[in-house]
Amino acid sequence: MVTAYITHPDCQLHQMGEHHPECPDRVRLIEDQLISDQLFDFLKFYQAPLVSDDDLYRAHTQKYVQEIESLSPQQGLVSIDDDTLMNPYTITAAKRAAGAGVLAVDLVLKGEVNNAFCNVRPPGHHAEREQAMGFCFFNNIAIAALHALQSKVIRKVAIIDFDVHHGNGTEEILQDDDRVMILSSFQYPSFPDKDFAINHKNIVNVKLHPNTKGHEYRELVSHDWFTALRKFSPDMIFISAGFDAHHLDPLADINLKESDYVWLTQQIMMIADQCAKGRIVSMLEGGYHLGALAKSASAHIRELMKL
Repeated sequence: MVTAYITHPDCQLHQMGEHHPECPDRVRLIEDQLISDQLFDFLKFYQAPLVSDDDLYRAHTQKYVQEIESLSPQQGLVSIDDDTLMNPYTITAAKRAAGAGVLAVDLVLKGEVNNAFCNVRPPGHHAEREQAMGFCFFNNIAIAALHALQSKVIRKVAIIDFDVHHGNGTEEILQDDDRVMILSSFQYPSFPDKDFAINHKNIVNVKLHPNTKGHEYRELVSHDWFTALRKFSPDMIFISAGFDAHHLDPLADINLKESDYVWLTQQIMMIADQCAKGRIVSMLEGGYHLGALAKSASAHIRELMKL
């Protein structure tokens, strides 16, 4: 398997203050782990481009994009909310993160790679059509999925979000699009504490009680996700790859281990091979214990590579 690895140095320039959990080291330590695990040289490396306005405006309104750009500071930090801040490099980093997903789609569709992992930040799945929140500014996965749907060969896509926090933004943007199935697992109650879709046939939410263990997680998603996913039969699968359901993560209370992420990636790949010609684009979302994040992401990427 040929797996694209997409990132950009600009993604490490975005900072939200000292000790903020969504920090530049998240990207760097994943790459260090891939080198340590002797995987890095087997990946196909690409630098993330800036996302185009056309791709941005499929997921966000022009008014919102212009407003968030106008808030970009010349120096220091500007707060969007208590947890989401911008420095002078944030907008560029966010446009690189969104551009990574678009590039990943194009590479997979051209056959240059079998699948892709985007090691980028800021994350995206909390960003709604007209609202930045939860460390997120542009909804990277929604932008990538909507870009794929412009292709003549992609009629339906699935988004699998295994971040421990509910991907409210992805659902808000795509909940009425019957070309998209969203399968999400998240701790409940937990951030963002918003109403989530329950009456949309294209959304399958798995609520996790605090302290859910790996075997319980596997049973829940196996029961709720995989039959629905096979029936939907997407032409491409997108992954919002948050690794903050790990038992060491400080921002949640779910007890997954690296082996659970390996299992989940294997299941997704099996279905992608059956339905979607193996087409997978995976994008980094959460994960805030740096060691657990690096090891879990590396294990996920190893499975994408089928090594």
